[in-house]
Parts: sequence; structure tokens; C-alpha cells
Amino acid sequence: MKRVLCAAACVLATSAVAQGFPSKAMTIVVPNPPGGMNQIHAQPLSAIIERLTKQPAPVVNRAGGTAAVGTAYVANQPADGHTLLVTTPNLYLAIEKDKLYGIKSPYTLAQIQPVALMSADPLIMVVHPSVPVKTAKEFATLLKSRTGNYTYSSSGPYGITHVPFEMFINTVGIKMRHVPTTGGGPAITQALGGHVDATASGAAAIHPHVVSGKLKPIGNTGAKRHPAFATIPTFQEQGIDVEAYLWVGLFTTAGLPDATLTQLRDLVRRAASDPTFVEALKNVQVIPDYRDMAEFRTFFDNDYKRMAKAVQQIGKI
Repeated sequence: MKRVLCAAACVLATSAVAQGFPSKAMTIVVPNPPGGMNQIHAQPLSAIIERLTKQPAPVVNRAGGTAAVGTAYVANQPADGHTLLVTTPNLYLAIEKDKLYGIKSPYTLAQIQPVALMSADPLIMVVHPSVPVKTAKEFATLLKSRTGNYTYSSSGPYGITHVPFEMFINTVGIKMRHVPTTGGGPAITQALGGHVDATASGAAAIHPHVVSGKLKPIGNTGAKRHPAFATIPTFQEQGIDVEAYLWVGLFTTAGLPDATLTQLRDLVRRAASDPTFVEALKNVQVIPDYRDMAEFRTFFDNDYKRMAKAVQQIGKI
């Protein structure tokens, strides 16, 4: 009888924990300066979570170290689900970069719990209008005939706009000079001004410049075409074996009790399916692509393998 009562008490306690989540403010950490893909997702997510939970959910920018500073902060918080991280593949690109140089990373992936994928856009490769090509395949042919004469910009070494471009370079067997900048915006500015010949970025950042005719799209790194660039073939359609995504996912500190993790996943599912959130992404040409924890983990692992291999191919810069 005592065992039965004890078991019942444990069930009730677990239920109470689950029902009481969140029990305080939820902090949404963006490990970058204000603006950009992470901010695009975090701001509407914050407003919806506050509405659903009646708890504050402020967005806090903790920039530095290619997102490592903000990520390390979340990794070392109490495992109660009240601190969330909105981030991109920089989560593991920073770790792979540290491996190259024998540096101890300020966090490990074991400290971070994936919760859900929110979007997974391909990167769009663009060139300055003066470059006489219409496709990535034509660009590769041009580069082979004039090796070393062309340049491309990125958001920084080993970042999400650098590594996929290097995947293209290694796959087609050409050379280009890399011009790293301090972020995605400055990288695009370099291409707009004709200071570099090409760059790659997410659809949200590239789209207005394509519409204005100031940049010319030539390829898409995803497995299928992006609706905002429906006439632009993927790299794979052009016979170039490159696949990469500027995805945005939601994470928290690892070690949550199962009941709390279940409640957090349910909250995120409801927030990500809210029409306000969906429209906020679509308004800037980002395709909503919600995937719950298990499906996100599979996507994450496959993407990590591709990108880690690319970082090793780049080697030390």
C-alpha cells in the first residue's frame, strides 16, 4: 500500500512540475548583435510566448565569438527550460573551428538541448551584375578559365556564409580569394559595391537586392528551389553536389526533467504554428519549417556531418 501511495505521489509531483512550467520569466538569447536571422525569429517568438504563458520572455542579445559567447551562456544556465537559445549552424561551426586550432571551446554540444527547428532556408549565391554568368555552373566555368581573378565575401571565417561557398569551390575545383567581413550585412555590402564579385546569404537578406537588380542570383544550396527564387536552380540541379542551409533552431540548457522538456516542446510547437509567427517569417521571405525535437535531431546530425567535413577541407586559414 505504501508503495502505491508513493508511486501516486511521484506521479502527482511530476504532473505539478509540468503544469507549473514556465514558473518565471523565460529569457530568449540571441548570440549575435541585433538584426539578422536569429532576431527575425526571436522577436515574434518572444511576443507569442508571453501571450501564451503570461510570463515575460525578453530577447537578450549576447554577441561575440561567432555566437560562442551567447551559446556558452545558455549552456551554463540551470537546466529548467527558462533560458532559450535561438541560433544557426554557427552553434557547431565554432566548435569545428576550435578543433582545427587546438582550442578548447567554451561549451560542448552535450550541454545544449535541441528543442525544435523553426526554419531551414537554403543560401542563395549571388554575383555582381557585371559578372557575365547566369548560373553557378557558368560561374564555375568562368572561374576555371580565369583562376584567381575573382573574389567573394562572407560574414567571417568558418561562418555560415563562408563554409557553403568553400563547399562550392572545392566541389567544382576552382580558386577564389576570400574576403571575410564582420557579418552578413557587410558581406552583402561588399558585393553591392562591386568590391567583390560574389557572396552567399539567406533569402531574407538577399531578396531586396535581387528585386532591385543590384545583385544577380545564380544558385541555391538547398535540396529544392526557394519560392522567392523559383527560377533559380539548386546547385544539385546544375550538377554541383553542394547542400547547405541557413537554418534557425531553438535550444535550451541540457538536462531538463522529461516533464519540463515535454511542456517546453508543446509551448514551442504552439508558438511556431501561431499565424503571427508564420507571417512574420513569410514577410521577409523565410520559409517556416517547424520540426519537433526528434526530427530536428536527425536534420541537425546530417547537417553537422556535411559542414564539419567542409571545415576540415578548408583547414587553417
